[in-house]
Amino acid sequence: MKIVIRNKLKKDLFVALFQTIKNCSSVVNIIFQMERIHIQGMDKSHICMFDLSLLNKWFDEYDVSQETNISFNTGIFHTILNSKQDSNDIIIQKDHVDGSEETISIELISQEHSKGEFNKYFKVPLVDYEYELMTIPPVEYDAEFTIASKKICEIVTQMTVFGNDIQIQCSEEKMDLVTSGITGEMKVNIPIEDLTEFSIVEGAQIILNYSLSYICKMCLTNKLSSEIYFYISENSPMKIKYELGCESYLEFYIAPKIKDGE
Repeated sequence: MKIVIRNKLKKDLFVALFQTIKNCSSVVNIIFQMERIHIQGMDKSHICMFDLSLLNKWFDEYDVSQETNISFNTGIFHTILNSKQDSNDIIIQKDHVDGSEETISIELISQEHSKGEFNKYFKVPLVDYEYELMTIPPVEYDAEFTIASKKICEIVTQMTVFGNDIQIQCSEEKMDLVTSGITGEMKVNIPIEDLTEFSIVEGAQIILNYSLSYICKMCLTNKLSSEIYFYISENSPMKIKYELGCESYLEFYIAPKIKDGE
C-alpha cells in the first residue's frame, strides 16, 4: 500500500484534516480501499462523530491492491505531517511485518534539493484498535445552509467568551445564533441573503442547542474549504460538511443538547 501527495494545496489540506481529526479521537482506524480512504470515528463522549472519504483520484499516486486496515495515534501522525516543508512530497506506505511489530512509514521528500530543506523519514507503530463502522441513514433535514468558513469560525470563536452552548434560531425570514453565560450574552443575526445557500421547511421555526466547545474545537476550520455546509433537524444530529474536491468530503455529526426537564 502506497499513497503520494505532491500538490501543495492538498498537502496543506491533508495536514489540516488530521489536525481536526486528532481533536476528536486520539486513535483512528483507516480503511484503505481500492477506490478510496475511509475514516470514521467518535469522540470519547460519543457526542460527535466524523466520517472522512478521500477518493483515490484525490491523490497524486494511489496504489492499493487490496483492502487494508491500519490504526495509529493521530497526535503523532499530525505532528509528523506538520513538520513538512513546502517542497516536500508526502509519501505514506505500510511496511512489512518486522518481528512482531507492524509500522507505517511516512516520508517527507523533495524531488529537487533546496538549501536548508531536508528529507525526513519516519516510522510509526500501528496499534490495536477496534471500531465498528456505523451506517449513516439518509435524513430529510428541516433546514440547510452554507456559509463562508472564515466568517462562521470568527463568530463561534467570539461566542465561546460568553457561553458553553450555541442556540440556532432559524426561520424563513432570519437566522440568529445565541449564547449566554455568567459573562453575558451574545446574539448574532445572519441575514439570509448573506448565506451562499439556504433552504427550510415552509413555515418551520427551528430552535436547537448544541455544545459550543465541540463545534469550535472540532468542527470549524477555514483550512479545509472556503465554505461549510450545515444541516439541522429537530430529531437528528446536526451534520457539518466540508467539500474537499474530487468528490471527497469530511462530515461531522453532533447530537443536539437536551434542555433540563425535557
